[in-house]
Amino acid sequence: MDGKKKAGVVITLSGGICWGISGCFGQYLFVEKGITAEWLVTIRLILAGILLILMGFSLKGRKMWEIFKNKADRKLFFVFSMLGMLMCQYTYFAAIQHSNAGTATVLQSLNPLVVLGVVCVREIRHPDKVEIGAIFSALLGTFFISTHGDIHNMSLTGTALFFGLSSAIGAALYNLLSGDLMNKYGVYVVVGFGMLLAGVVMLPFVHPWEYEILWDRETILAVVGVVVIGTALAFSLYLKGVSMVGPFLGSLLGSIEPVTAVVVSFLFLGSAFHPLELVGFILILGTVLGLSFYSKKDTEQKEGMGHETEKI
Repeated sequence: MDGKKKAGVVITLSGGICWGISGCFGQYLFVEKGITAEWLVTIRLILAGILLILMGFSLKGRKMWEIFKNKADRKLFFVFSMLGMLMCQYTYFAAIQHSNAGTATVLQSLNPLVVLGVVCVREIRHPDKVEIGAIFSALLGTFFISTHGDIHNMSLTGTALFFGLSSAIGAALYNLLSGDLMNKYGVYVVVGFGMLLAGVVMLPFVHPWEYEILWDRETILAVVGVVVIGTALAFSLYLKGVSMVGPFLGSLLGSIEPVTAVVVSFLFLGSAFHPLELVGFILILGTVLGLSFYSKKDTEQKEGMGHETEKI
C-alpha cells in the first residue's frame, strides 16, 4: 500500500471514529434532553455547513464559488447533496424512529454491497473472494454489535425496511459521488455547501424554531459535539479519505463507527458491554487489517509486473 493510500485509510477511519463519538452525543440528547432526531439532523447540517463554508472562505476566498460555475460539476454537486448527504442523513434517523438504532445500523451497513455492485459494473468484472469476504465479515460484525447476535432485537416493519435500505443507498451514493468533486474542489466547498443545502431543504418539513429546547450547559456542549466533531469534522475526514482510498474500501472502513460508539458509550455513558460485541469488534477490525494487507499485496504485485515489463 503506497503512502497516499495509507494516509487515506487513517483519514477515513478518523472520520468513522468521529461519527461514533457523535452517536454518543446524540444518544445523550435524545435520552436526557428529549431532543428529536429530525431537529438534530437539521441543526447539525446547517450549523456544520456554515462552519465549513466560513473556514473555506477564510482560506480559499472567491475560489469557493468555482463549483457553481461549472455546469456539469454543479449538477453532480446537487445530486450529491440531495441523494447522498440528505438522503443518508434523513433516512437513517427515520429508520431509527420506525425501528431501533440496531436495526437501522445493520441495514445501513449494507451500503458496501451497493458500492461493490456499482464498482464491478463500472470495471466490467465480478467481485473477487476477498471483497465478498470483507463485506460478510463487516456486516456480521455490525450485526453482533448492534443486536448482540439476537435477530429478535431487530424491528422490521415495512416502513423501517424501506428507510433502512434507503439509508444504505444514500450512504453508498455519498461514497460514490463525492470523490471527483472532493479532488477538484476540496472539503470546504463540497461538504460545506452540501450540508448547508441539505439542511435548508429540511427546514420547511422540520421547523426547528418551533421546538422547545432547554439550552443548559450540557445541551450546548452535546450539540457542539454533534455539529463540530460528529458532522463537520467527521464528514470532512471521511469523504477526504474516500477520495484517496476509493468508495468500496471507504465504505468498509466506515464500519469502525459502531465499534467506536459502543466503546465510548461503555466508557463515558455507563452502557453495558455484551460479550458478542467483542466478537463484532474482532470481525470489523480484522476486516480493516485484512483489506490493508490485501491492498498492500496487490500493490506490490502490480509494481512487480511493472518492473518485469520494463525489463522486457
